[in-house]
Amino acid sequence: MINFGSVKEGPIGVFDSGYGGLTILKELVRELPQYDYLYLGDNARAPYGNRSFETIYHYTLECVEHLFKMGCQLVILACNTASAKALRTIQQHDLAKIDPSRRVLGVIRPVAEIVGDYTKTGCIGVLGTVGTVESQSYFLEIQKFSPHVEVFQEACPMWVPLVENNEFASQGADYFIKKHIDSLFTKSSNIDTIILGCTHYPLLIAKIQKILPPGVSIVSQGEIVGLSLKSYLERHSEIENRCSKGGKCDFFTTDLPDIFDSKASIFLERNIKSNQLLL
Repeated sequence: MINFGSVKEGPIGVFDSGYGGLTILKELVRELPQYDYLYLGDNARAPYGNRSFETIYHYTLECVEHLFKMGCQLVILACNTASAKALRTIQQHDLAKIDPSRRVLGVIRPVAEIVGDYTKTGCIGVLGTVGTVESQSYFLEIQKFSPHVEVFQEACPMWVPLVENNEFASQGADYFIKKHIDSLFTKSSNIDTIILGCTHYPLLIAKIQKILPPGVSIVSQGEIVGLSLKSYLERHSEIENRCSKGGKCDFFTTDLPDIFDSKASIFLERNIKSNQLLL
């Protein structure tokens, strides 16, 4: 692979284990259309949700390094599982060795910073993958900013396969969505705010809303991340100046591009043409 290490300006990298990060990319482009973006989906090794900490960290770091080599000065881990299990280690230990001038950001902290303002009862629910829930990342991050808030979590291992197999609108999906929402509310009937702690879940939002009790609101993760990135770039001109501005999006997948293109259209609601990246 060509070494882009000397490049001083490049696209914003957006990484996900598969397709879900496209919901984040969609909001980033909506909020910040002037920048170039490079999306990488590690579809060949997805899903990450049920894998070990060590495996998720290894896979995520490898993909971040590839995005750096492709010119990205800033990478967004648009994957809750990767943000939960790999972000902190990459930020604290790996960036100094790779290139301390580059940055890697996640999608959990931006939501945790403000979600306490959404709840009136002080009870928040988190729906996520097994990996995200077991990491306790949402609980720990929310406690930093809103220590008075109670956090109740529910792992939903079937939801990602439903989305990626284009079954998210089927009647079969209703069973698994209701099952986990009912389970979450057995932990607390006072929950009034729900975080969709997986970037696939926005595609299930219509069904989720039908099942939720009246008065329960859903936090839009993509919108919050978009606004957070805008604020970050305004506060860090040393990074913003190295993000190229051409309004272009390029897509890469570690699996077959034809399959990626077909499924990506479900998330982006438009056709794209991706390239394969062999790890």
